[in-house]
Amino acid sequence: MADLGTALEKGVLPWLLAGDPAIRWQVMRDLTGAEPTRWRRERKAVAEKGWGARLLQKQDPGGGWGGGVYSPKWTSTTYSLILLRRLGLEAGHSAALKGCRVLLDRDASCNGGVDLSVGLNRSETCITGFILALYRHFGFAPRRTEEIVEYLLREQMTDGGWNCERFRGAKHSSFHTTINVLEGLKVYVRTGGRRGGEVSEAEERAREFFLRHHLYRSHRTGEVVKEEFTRFSFPPRWHHDVLRTLDYFADSGAPHDPRLEDPIQTLVRKRRRDGRWPLQNRYPGKAFFEMEKPGKASRWNTLRALRVLKWWTEQQGTP
Repeated sequence: MADLGTALEKGVLPWLLAGDPAIRWQVMRDLTGAEPTRWRRERKAVAEKGWGARLLQKQDPGGGWGGGVYSPKWTSTTYSLILLRRLGLEAGHSAALKGCRVLLDRDASCNGGVDLSVGLNRSETCITGFILALYRHFGFAPRRTEEIVEYLLREQMTDGGWNCERFRGAKHSSFHTTINVLEGLKVYVRTGGRRGGEVSEAEERAREFFLRHHLYRSHRTGEVVKEEFTRFSFPPRWHHDVLRTLDYFADSGAPHDPRLEDPIQTLVRKRRRDGRWPLQNRYPGKAFFEMEKPGKASRWNTLRALRVLKWWTEQQGTP
């Protein structure tokens, strides 16, 4: 496999494996083919040292983070749990379950979606997608997740995606909202949700929405919708970008589609001569700590990019 071969030649895989446990376990699982007993042992270290342990130490006595449920961004309970999920904190962790309880206690929804009482007085589709991913990943509140899934299925738009501005009359799906919901639905299916077949069909329709847009272009003019979509960040927070959504396609095992050749080439062009990808963007807001510096080589982006290219190569051949 050319991309992994190049990574080995340039010392990229050893560099990745020298990083935080959150990076190492995913490299071992997704890139090096390590035995499950090895990468699972490494995954357990996420809660014990490095970024995961630092974030767990920031938890409030009441179970939340940052003094708020959804804000301040990005230190609130919601965004702290989202980051812990991305780091790979395992299901059933007591701190995560306590945090999920904080979210459930603040959920004022009356129509199945999630309302964290952040001044909207209605369910918010992006937040609903987040909460579905968190509850299912950490193994919390199974009855509530079924209500959430029902809401999201109702909210899917005719073009296949979702838009949190639908209540205002939006007719076209949002790239941001759609990827937030898709990630939640993927976790639901992967954790054995009882409506898995129906949800998988909804995912397929939403992937088609992205494919019609080549992940970042207007389906009418072919022009780039936002240049921000081609700048790769981590954590992505609530934002769509090409790498985040390609990583979803790879992780969901989506079939090859030639409409992804364009975003794949966008990804390849971002690779530096040393075989690594930079952190190109950081969304403004508070953070307990920074994992990487913008403009510098990013283990997160390199891991995700190589994971995508491995999937793409297996689907079609070397890009």
